[in-house]
Amino acid sequence: MKKAAILIVILMMLFPALSSHDSQPVESQSYPQTAFAQPEQSIPSILDAGVDKLAPEVQADVASRSDERLVTVIVTMRSQLDLKAIDGRNRTQRAQNVLQSLQQNADQSQRALRTLLAAKQSQGLVSQVIPLWINNSLSVTAVPSVIREIATRADVLRISSDRVNIVAEPLLPPEPNLEVVNAPDLWALGWYGQGVVVANMDSGVDGTHADLAGSWRGGSNSWYDPFGEHATPTDLSGHGTQTMGVMVGGDASGGPIGIAPQAQWIAVKIFNDAGSSTATAIHLGFQWLLDPDGDPGTNDAPQVVNNSWANGTPGCNLDFQLDLQALRAAGIVPVFSAGNYGPNASSSRSPANNPEALAVGAVNNVDAIYGLSSRGPSSCGDGTAVFPDLVAPGVNILTSDAYGGYAYASGTSIAAPHVAGALALLLSAYPDLTVVQQEDALRNTAVDLGSTGPDNTFGYGRLDILAAYQSLENGGGDPTPTPTPTATPTATPEPGDVIFNDSLETGDFSRWTAVVDRDGDLSVSDTAAMAGTKGLSALIDDRRGMYLRDDSPQNETRYRVGFRFDPNGVSMAGGNMHRLLAGVNGTVEVFNLDIRFRSGAYQLRAGLRTDVGTYAYTAWYALADAPHTIELDWQAASAAGANDGSLSLWLDQVFKETKGGIDNDTHRIEEVRLGPQSGIDSGTAGTELFDDFVSQHSNPIWP
Repeated sequence: MKKAAILIVILMMLFPALSSHDSQPVESQSYPQTAFAQPEQSIPSILDAGVDKLAPEVQADVASRSDERLVTVIVTMRSQLDLKAIDGRNRTQRAQNVLQSLQQNADQSQRALRTLLAAKQSQGLVSQVIPLWINNSLSVTAVPSVIREIATRADVLRISSDRVNIVAEPLLPPEPNLEVVNAPDLWALGWYGQGVVVANMDSGVDGTHADLAGSWRGGSNSWYDPFGEHATPTDLSGHGTQTMGVMVGGDASGGPIGIAPQAQWIAVKIFNDAGSSTATAIHLGFQWLLDPDGDPGTNDAPQVVNNSWANGTPGCNLDFQLDLQALRAAGIVPVFSAGNYGPNASSSRSPANNPEALAVGAVNNVDAIYGLSSRGPSSCGDGTAVFPDLVAPGVNILTSDAYGGYAYASGTSIAAPHVAGALALLLSAYPDLTVVQQEDALRNTAVDLGSTGPDNTFGYGRLDILAAYQSLENGGGDPTPTPTPTATPTATPEPGDVIFNDSLETGDFSRWTAVVDRDGDLSVSDTAAMAGTKGLSALIDDRRGMYLRDDSPQNETRYRVGFRFDPNGVSMAGGNMHRLLAGVNGTVEVFNLDIRFRSGAYQLRAGLRTDVGTYAYTAWYALADAPHTIELDWQAASAAGANDGSLSLWLDQVFKETKGGIDNDTHRIEEVRLGPQSGIDSGTAGTELFDDFVSQHSNPIWP
């Protein structure tokens, strides 16, 4: 404080007009615009010493504005870490070390400047200060004299404008794109993106869309709007909903539209409702991605980030380079659309042409270049870098759209999320890949197009997800194995915790409250046994559902259930789905478990009802045509608005997912139904098998 006071006295002596700060509010002052631009030549100005640190647009702002008008700038500190030197035992540990190092460096190196700015704020010369640790900078809104003063500080590297001219890469008006990049081949191997969280920095996401609602991670750490306009996922333009659909969209439209349909998503809305943005908002968005819940001790950052936006002017702009370096250090590849500014050479845009970005151009489904796809070489660096890095389908791609709709979209904006989705599939199988391994797998296996080798139209070639996976498989490192069903012990109810159990060894349904089976298609037989000597057979020969009902639960706020299930080769048309288990309160299904058939394989998911009447679902998980153990743990929220309700799923005693952050305090379990019930389609026929049913209040079912 003493140093700040001395500096103010010096300034008053040099420029007497400043003494009016003591007697007038800032808004009523009127200073000559030349007060700082033309000091007396015989007295050196301490404020001109840092003019070289001011970006040209900032110099213009402070020169053209009277000293009562506020200017917002980004002040980047000189202290910058060598992020490549930060290591850890694995990807998670490296990410935490990067996060903590960034925050500690910013806290220490910004302390003196924050103290000065606090003093200026008390004088009415600064209206807002937003510290940013991702690139060790501060967003400062202040009068020009303060900005000039900051520029003289030795601990300040540069001062850039908060104004940004970015645009969401235009999407111009079929699903063969998924086949082109071989996504279904990864699905057939059991990799759908399960266990991976993807994010986009875009116009938002329609969180109610049928293809996206079930895969949103949910909770307070899964949506960020730096402008504070929307508390839940929202997208007024549809751009972000379209890019997200290519990454993780489901099959509500009748067929799959997303590359990684079992990945979860989170999002940053970097465009406000008017369609514009600021540097502060974008820095805050990148920063939020590294630590969504604000707790460095938790690992809730996404593994994949898509950016389908670009600077509105050509050339090389490195304003977000430090942010991209931080993402890479944390193990996240920054995927960017290359831009729709072709077909001329050297038409790259930033940040896609930054060295840290993975730039994606667009081709159609027969590998012809999209006419507007931006071409290299890159404007950043020495001009020798290949641009883009690779290409992906981006012409007439069916995807989700705002307000629950669908659209056929074209452009590099829609090509980039193909690559982001591909990374989600690879990380599902190989979760500890480094950024270099991820990029090498994509570049080195891309289908070479155009002239032989990398070029400035197609980059390294067109995305081939299966080839990338096989290169990782052959090049070392073991993917997380798909669980192989093995013999497991019989479920053993915990004394005093059990609600109901039936291993069907009585040979009948006498232990159940009721049997709902109009056609007599439920039976107990030796051939259905998966534990003991008997099991339940459910013959599906029409569209009528059937189930066993247990009324033992009594207003349960927590309910844990396990049973054995075998699809037993039941035939199902592609996309068909029906219910296997439901927890009920009156006429309301509180939780449920579904099976479906897609891309030649069975899949399983669980869902729970919220207090507003919607359902939150887990991802779909591959289910082999073999006996399995299935376990669910449902829990009501502790109080109104508590948002701590949840549903957890285990398959073959392997934990799959918890769908948490749910407000469902009004729901209770009073009835449970087991068997193929609602949703049976005409294309479904055969016999499903069930056995060894156990429900408890809280203890695990399987050892």
